[in-house]
Amino acid sequence: MKCVAVVVLLSLLSRGRSAPLSSCESLIKPITISKDEMLGKWLYIGGSSNLPGSRSLGHLMTSVWLDVTATAENNILSLFQTHRIHGKCSSLIYNVTFENNAMVIEQPFHLKEVYLPTDCADCLVAHEEITSGEDTFTSVMLFSKTNNVSPAALEMFRNQVECFQMPSAIMMNPNAEICPDDISPSEGLSALNSLFEAKMGHRVARILDSLFDMFVN
Repeated sequence: MKCVAVVVLLSLLSRGRSAPLSSCESLIKPITISKDEMLGKWLYIGGSSNLPGSRSLGHLMTSVWLDVTATAENNILSLFQTHRIHGKCSSLIYNVTFENNAMVIEQPFHLKEVYLPTDCADCLVAHEEITSGEDTFTSVMLFSKTNNVSPAALEMFRNQVECFQMPSAIMMNPNAEICPDDISPSEGLSALNSLFEAKMGHRVARILDSLFDMFVN
């Protein structure tokens, strides 16, 4: 569950010192991961995306968690996603295919998510590419079973973001209240697809992203 505009360019991508090129190959090489390792409740720690509106949303959103469960079909997983924005909780539910160490959605858009190395035993680093029509969006995200992620693991994740030449990661407040698990979900894929297809909305979202990065960072 992923282009930030050239408008106000200097505020667009606030990046720190780039990770050494020599280390990037190992940092962004996908790992082998089993379906069982995907299961359970994952807290969203932070991430970076070039999906229009993602920067604005990242500044407004205070918490996100996912619950990944198995289904009767061997290669199908169910994702229940809950997020809090301005104190209001909402949730989505959708199914994905998990095979060959990757999570895949074929319709109504194409998504492929692979997983990257991390020094944190309870963490998951996801590199996601979404194709909708002629547009392609990329995200790099860090999840954990707990709120307590070591500074070393966070620094490694930031270096991975830099290796992909993505905007600086927006991190969640580890002390923020998360949403309960009894919220009735909406069907997630149709809602996400309408976001990807909203071309006019993309232009507005890019401007908002730039403004948020200018005034919030």
